[in-house]
Amino acid sequence: MEETNHTAVVGYVLLGLHEHHGLEMVLFVLCLGIYCMTLLGNSLLMVLIMLDPRLHSPMYFFLSALSLIDICGTSSFMPLMLSNFLQTRRTISFPACALQMYLTLALGTTECLLLAAMAYDCYVAICQPLRYTELMTGQMCLQMAALSWGTGFANSLLQSILLWRLPFCGHNVINHFFCEILAVLKLACGDISLNALALMVATAILTLTPLLLICLSYVLILAAIFRVPSAAGRRKAFSTCSAHLTVVVVFYGTISFMYLKPKAKDPNVDKMITLFYEAVTPSLNPIIYSLRNGEVKAAVTALLGGGLLTRKLSHIYCCPPSLSVNMG
Repeated sequence: MEETNHTAVVGYVLLGLHEHHGLEMVLFVLCLGIYCMTLLGNSLLMVLIMLDPRLHSPMYFFLSALSLIDICGTSSFMPLMLSNFLQTRRTISFPACALQMYLTLALGTTECLLLAAMAYDCYVAICQPLRYTELMTGQMCLQMAALSWGTGFANSLLQSILLWRLPFCGHNVINHFFCEILAVLKLACGDISLNALALMVATAILTLTPLLLICLSYVLILAAIFRVPSAAGRRKAFSTCSAHLTVVVVFYGTISFMYLKPKAKDPNVDKMITLFYEAVTPSLNPIIYSLRNGEVKAAVTALLGGGLLTRKLSHIYCCPPSLSVNMG
């Protein structure tokens, strides 16, 4: 390995849309509003799940983990990006860039795996309802969530180690809004074939495999729904998983558009699409679950009416909470 490597670089310059300052001011307003929606919507969803006993089930346990990922993922890059929109020179230190890249990759991978776990939960609820409480125990849910988080962060650590071992020869201008792994990889002046192979294998295993499992789950779910004799029963069964299916379509649809479309002649277009995926998608999850889920709507109504918080406080004072995880 050459002696001149990333240790010679103490900071990076993030180009963003430096040639279109007026557009960046528009993006600042839009991204600030979207970021506030993401924080508020996902935080509210987590509070509802914690307070309402009707939401103490595996599906909402995974949904709260998904909301936490969305909050952490957007917070890993959005505050600095918003600040850079207002700056003439947009810089980020090397440690901050390394951490930002690590977190965005880790949390994105974890979300793919969590969506697969939620698809399995829907499959068990629809196709094996008599065994649901046996299969989807609190311990099983915790293990699936821990496996998703652990795998996502381990993969990101591996990709980061492989990237930062490369020589960078003093190049420090990143043509993006934030430290995205592919944008940082373009700065390397050594052989990146191992990195490309590792990213391709990780994508196939940790992104495409969960998608295939989700598709298989929904094929079995739809087959079971069509066997339900009554129309009301079919609607009720489908409503159980419709919100999750919508989130999966939005999540993977955006990823597919990002990576399968022809490369744009203007690199700014690709940067805008990545920004949409990283910023807008996390804000949609609480909206989708609020609009398509009667239990969440009921919890919101109870919270606004004050009854939910009153019941929770009275339960705390009268009946101290158990240490066990209630997954219903």
